[in-house]
Amino acid sequence: MSSFLNPAQDAPAPAQQPMIVDGDQANFMADVIEASRELPVLVDFWATWCGPCKTLTPALEKVTKAQGGRVKLVKIDVDKNRELVTQLARMGLPMQSVPTVVAFWQGQIADTFSGALPESELKRFVEALLKLAGSAAPAVDLIAQGKTLLEQGAAEQAAQYFAAALQEDQEKPEAWGGLSRALLALGDEHQAAEVLTQVPGKIAEHAEIAGARSALALAQEGRKAQSAMAGLSQRIAVDPDDHEARYELASALNASGARAEAAAALLEIVQRDRAWNEDAARLQLLKFFEAWGMDDPATMAARRKLSALLFR
Repeated sequence: MSSFLNPAQDAPAPAQQPMIVDGDQANFMADVIEASRELPVLVDFWATWCGPCKTLTPALEKVTKAQGGRVKLVKIDVDKNRELVTQLARMGLPMQSVPTVVAFWQGQIADTFSGALPESELKRFVEALLKLAGSAAPAVDLIAQGKTLLEQGAAEQAAQYFAAALQEDQEKPEAWGGLSRALLALGDEHQAAEVLTQVPGKIAEHAEIAGARSALALAQEGRKAQSAMAGLSQRIAVDPDDHEARYELASALNASGARAEAAAALLEIVQRDRAWNEDAARLQLLKFFEAWGMDDPATMAARRKLSALLFR
């Protein structure tokens, strides 16, 4: 399963504030106690010689990253911070062994565990902490924020929002489609395709899922055509009726993000020879519309031009 399919996020901290930091005694109050008044903080007490720590810490980092800013992780090397560990032990924390994880909320200890838990249990631990903090967010809000981030080019953050929405509601096609598109924008076609295989059957044919599938297929087509863009343009310059070259060029342009130009190439084919290759240009254009989304400006503009050509 995609590493992004993890718990939700609601109000991410500012981008400049790191959500995973190495802590020490000097910064414990600021990094943990004060920070926990704004969002839950996990403190991972570890040691270089600790075998289980080498398993737990990466898993904690993964779960924390998936929150997109709703949880902070502070990692503290017990050997470099012995005085701090002693002080915490005097407060009643079970600091006899590592790894030990302590959750803080509102300046107080909220929960704790020792030992290397599997990732599934770490997720449940964090989910319980988020519920305690009252920071759960409706899936619809997470999806809306994910779409905004994706439009702004912040694909990794967008993926976290969509994954967060799925943690809240597995039957949101917009979240599945958005997550796949975000991963595709990150250049991870394999993971984008993997996400689509996990869509629940009852929503597998939803327009959002179909659009994501089309976007993935077009990206794969375009990737192959991109390397030949110069040659395709040259072929068209020599023979404007080389519809095969123009068709492939449209795929390459779309993969490059040049949606208007990609649509224009296909519209040119429709104008010159609508019946070419069994109406392939029009059908590919419809596939573009599906992948881009029906409310995308490029879709709306090209749809108007297509209508003008078909009904003139």
